[in-house]
Amino acid sequence: MKPKNRFQKQVMELSKQLPSITSKQEQWARRYCFDHIAKKNSKGVFTCLECGHKWTDKSYTANIVVCPCCKTKLEIKRTRQRVFKQSEYFCIVTTFKGYQVLRFFYLNVYKKESQQAHFFCREVVQRWINPQGKYETLALLRPMNYFQDKWIFNSDLEIRPERALYDIMPTKIYPYYRILPEIKRNGFKGVYHDNTPFQLFHSILTNNRIETLLKAGQYGLLRYFIRTNCTTLDHYWASIRICIRNHYTIKDGSMWCDYVNMLTILGKDTNSPKYVCPIDLKAEHNRRHTEILKQREKEEQEQKKRKAMEQEQRFIGMKAKFFGIAFTDGTINIRVLESVQEYLEEGNVLHHCVFANEYHLKPNSLILSATISGKRLETIEVSLETMKVIQCRGLCNRNTEYHDRIINLVHRNMKQIRQRMVV
Repeated sequence: MKPKNRFQKQVMELSKQLPSITSKQEQWARRYCFDHIAKKNSKGVFTCLECGHKWTDKSYTANIVVCPCCKTKLEIKRTRQRVFKQSEYFCIVTTFKGYQVLRFFYLNVYKKESQQAHFFCREVVQRWINPQGKYETLALLRPMNYFQDKWIFNSDLEIRPERALYDIMPTKIYPYYRILPEIKRNGFKGVYHDNTPFQLFHSILTNNRIETLLKAGQYGLLRYFIRTNCTTLDHYWASIRICIRNHYTIKDGSMWCDYVNMLTILGKDTNSPKYVCPIDLKAEHNRRHTEILKQREKEEQEQKKRKAMEQEQRFIGMKAKFFGIAFTDGTINIRVLESVQEYLEEGNVLHHCVFANEYHLKPNSLILSATISGKRLETIEVSLETMKVIQCRGLCNRNTEYHDRIINLVHRNMKQIRQRMVV
């Protein structure tokens, strides 16, 4: 699109003055961005996919060989594949008239057996950043699809609206670079710490806390907060300062932030080195996670108990006439559950949904529990309409070895339930 303001017009004009990529830079990118392959067949014939030269060396057993023709060091691959294609991105970091400039080049190589490799290089994106962190993006046009390596190469570099796909993580960055004094001042020493060049430069120019993390060597937090757009950095900053003051280095920023969140939930002091500077972060993270699960389980049980108390009177009004029903065959004891709390306990012990699905409030169902010597075996649901067993469930809804015996015992004593129906 056409530049609309003074800043965009200035960037557009300066972009036209940038020198083209040099042959030395292209050769470096070709050497270090791509795989260099020597294809070897079963007869011991090597084919250099850089220049197409073939030679024989049956005694060679290493994984690396040097082409006798072009002198390229090659990785040996034993394959029948004839065509090899590879696409990568290459970045040149430079300055131009007071701007930090990031130049991204799309690289493509086409290799076919017995032919010289075809190499293609085209600049596709430029990021211009001033010393205050203000930036503009120039890029080629793209077709209407979601593939990041698709460009319209006959278009021009023009001002484009900001999109995430322009923030490219290059395969390689040219080792000879120029950096603005402001970026050096803010802590950059030539290492990007797994961030894209644009993310790092823009962040340390616009956020003094990211600058502090870089200078303090907190690279794990640096990566995490840059990738999350620093949306939660203020929430953790007091704890981070404690870590910096105590010379505690956080290697896994995501895990540490999760850990601090759990400390907050558990009511721990997140300004104490005892908590925010654990010796073994992973072990402490797992321990606090277990504590939270136990706390939530306890809260859920308390909530269930409150719910049971609220529903107790309604349950008694519906099922009180069946209370006291019990029978046995000498080994198995079966009785009616007589409170909502008993439904809760039955569901917890046997791990099924007799309480969660509110069977105690079903008007046409009666729930009984089968036990041996006080140990729960199965829970039985009887239909008050048909006077038949609807279902009989043991631990985790599985049947026990007593399943058929329990059902037969209930059917033999169904008259006790039928008698209560007419009361």
